[in-house]
Amino acid sequence: MKSPLLSLPGAVAAEGPDEGVAAHYGDLFREQRALADGAGFVDLSHREVVSVSGEDRLAWLHLLLTQHVQDLAPGHATEALVLSANGHVEHAVSLVDDGVATWMHMEPGKSRDFAAYLESMKFFYRVEVSERTEEYAIVHLPAGSIAEAPPGAVVREAAYGRELFLPRGSLEEFAAEHGPAIGVLAHEALRVEDHRPRLGLETDHRTIPHEVGWIGSAVHLEKGCYRGQETVARVQNLGKPPRRLVFLHLDGSEVRIPVHGDPVRLAADGVEGRQIGFITTSARHHELGPVALALVKRNVPPDAALIAGEEATAASQEVVVTP
Repeated sequence: MKSPLLSLPGAVAAEGPDEGVAAHYGDLFREQRALADGAGFVDLSHREVVSVSGEDRLAWLHLLLTQHVQDLAPGHATEALVLSANGHVEHAVSLVDDGVATWMHMEPGKSRDFAAYLESMKFFYRVEVSERTEEYAIVHLPAGSIAEAPPGAVVREAAYGRELFLPRGSLEEFAAEHGPAIGVLAHEALRVEDHRPRLGLETDHRTIPHEVGWIGSAVHLEKGCYRGQETVARVQNLGKPPRRLVFLHLDGSEVRIPVHGDPVRLAADGVEGRQIGFITTSARHHELGPVALALVKRNVPPDAALIAGEEATAASQEVVVTP
């Protein structure tokens, strides 16, 4: 859905998975610094919203999701996945329960399939699944923000800030009262700095939770009864994931930085060498310079120098998922 905030002065529309909201409002690094200081808000109204109501909702979701939500307290934020039968990640949701309903937001284009999966699993449970994207918009408030949630908003408070499920009709009024508006490029740069994976960028069709660091934050290891749980348990107890997420410091002298999908190779092998991974998200950070997340083969030495993209941009690793 196209955000009305694209009409704000200086707004430049985002592309790719963030199409529909502003990439920035004219000054990327100023926006990043403001966000890091707890000021402003990020328009994430392109993300999609699903709610589940009914007295059985938490016990029912507990059977379907990778997270332990049966006793989820009102207002407590968490993350969860839906896996395939083979343990591959199909959906990733950020959720909170308000005591009446469980609210979840997810990547654009995912709510229909996610809601359809939930509907197929209702059976005799007393639950109601509703797609709410046309009614509610997601707004991110950074950690330290003193902005108050307006009436009618559902608040999800996480370590990296608050997310509001805001009635969509009040988005422009909220922007006027709680600016400055900050684009998704600044939000993404801080997400990369925090090593937080994002579905469709850090994942592909064969990603398992261990590879990108979702164990603990989105997967609870002391519960079962969800699809794909056997793979999670097997990798946790008997094996190691075939790939691992890494944080990369990129050579800042390059005009172009590698982008999603660009190959990663060992520097010792050169640009003609075998591909050992790929860039998942890259960003220009206001303090760290060009940085990226990448998925590489598990056996790549953590201290190995890497190159990324066809321009062979030099990259050094920080471990996110241990080999």
